[in-house]
Amino acid sequence: MEEAYVRLLCPECGKDWESTPSELPSHDTVFHCPNCHASRRLAEFARTDRDLQTMKGLQ
Repeated sequence: MEEAYVRLLCPECGKDWESTPSELPSHDTVFHCPNCHASRRLAEFARTDRDLQTMKGLQ
């Protein structure tokens, strides 16, 4: 079975990447961009509403 993934986008530096929900903390946890180290709730890094819903549904 293939695992779902979410697309992430840093609102500060614009870095984009993909990750599986199992590799991420909860959507309401403070997350740090691996590129610029901006700190925001992980939900703010979700590229689209669908990515956010996937994150919430699979954690």
